[in-house]
Amino acid sequence: MENIQPINEAVTSVTGDFDVIVIGAGVIGACTVYELVKKGLKVLAIDKGPEAGYGSTSASCAIIRTYYSAYETCALAYEGWHYWKDWAKYTGLTPNCDLISYHDVGCLVIKTPHNKYLLKVCQIMDEVGCPYEHIATEDIHKWLPGVDTRTYTPAKRPQDTGFCEPTGSTINGAVFFPRGGYVNDPKLSAVNAYQAAIRCGAQFLFNAEVTSIKKLQGRVAGVGLSDGRQLYAPVVINIAGPHSFVINRLAGVEDGMKIKTRALRHEVAHVPAPKGYDTSKLTVYSDSDICTYSRPASGNNLLLGSEDPECDPREWIDNPDTFDGNFTEQWRTMVMRMAQRLPELGIPEQARGVVGLYDVSDDWMPIYDKSDLPGYYMAVGTSGNQFKNAPVAGKLMAQLVMACEKGHDHDNDPLIFHLENINREISLGAFSRRREVNKNSSFSVIG
Repeated sequence: MENIQPINEAVTSVTGDFDVIVIGAGVIGACTVYELVKKGLKVLAIDKGPEAGYGSTSASCAIIRTYYSAYETCALAYEGWHYWKDWAKYTGLTPNCDLISYHDVGCLVIKTPHNKYLLKVCQIMDEVGCPYEHIATEDIHKWLPGVDTRTYTPAKRPQDTGFCEPTGSTINGAVFFPRGGYVNDPKLSAVNAYQAAIRCGAQFLFNAEVTSIKKLQGRVAGVGLSDGRQLYAPVVINIAGPHSFVINRLAGVEDGMKIKTRALRHEVAHVPAPKGYDTSKLTVYSDSDICTYSRPASGNNLLLGSEDPECDPREWIDNPDTFDGNFTEQWRTMVMRMAQRLPELGIPEQARGVVGLYDVSDDWMPIYDKSDLPGYYMAVGTSGNQFKNAPVAGKLMAQLVMACEKGHDHDNDPLIFHLENINREISLGAFSRRREVNKNSSFSVIG
């Protein structure tokens, strides 16, 4: 058994003992630190990268949407929208700071058999009080000029017979969700949350790799770093993004989890919009008929991503520190699929965009939970789908930690979390590590 010693006074960049150590300073990690330090706790965040948001957050498409396949995630997302709408108020930073811009342009989603024509989603929207509008097929051109409304499902790859050939007459309309959009700079969102946390007294340690989870008398006691330093706290929270499974294995908590996480390689394409388009007037767009999503980007461009159809290979990464950052055939495949819907979309010769990693759970829904190791908590399985929920995730993690550390039995009596902006309550048991796979999940991501 280890003897826990006081923190070494020679440690640089951090001072004193801590109430909480957070592993990961992406947007969710930084928001969690911010919420914890506002509760009067002494908090240290540790990250392998050189600054906040440097990892998977910086690769996010930063889409803000309210529609999901489950009530709890819809409620979280609608709650989160309110914080993005007034980011300066949430962070407490002055307008003189370099703050993110949130573009509240809404989201247009095509009705398909895959999403059950959005009937269940719209029912959930009614439950959480989030507005939406049904769009007739003949009116989709108002959002997408020159749109081809024929069906192309099932998605195919270029080598498959019938690729880019229509399979039916018309799609079945769409739903427009006005409360949604995108953030102009995902990395800056993490930096803003970091700045807000620093202003409240939090400490951050960058370029630091966690290589061990310290334990004492059956509970977590801190972390060990690759340079030999040992930092101590009675609470440790894993918010390490694609490295989350690595940290969980260091902590020895995976055996107590029915739902686990893995790192998944993903590509996003950055292409010029069709001639005559003004992307400042476009919405976020999701289309499971062609299994592609998009959002406007600066310079009259579009960001395009895959909605993970069965025909697309999934590349799971065993070591998040070493993966191929080059574009593959997948880049061109995504652009060609979008060109089915937008015939005037060009196919550039030079691939541009982002190659990054997602932190994916077994059912593609996040884990916000304690663990079997007392004092060790997790906000994992989040990248690709939880950027939009970061401010709310920070609040619920802070409340979860405070309640459990005061003795609340969250496993047997799941904490009820109040969403103050939409005046709804959800059970955090929906995000338990011990849950069964959520069969309502889309098992895909728009991120």
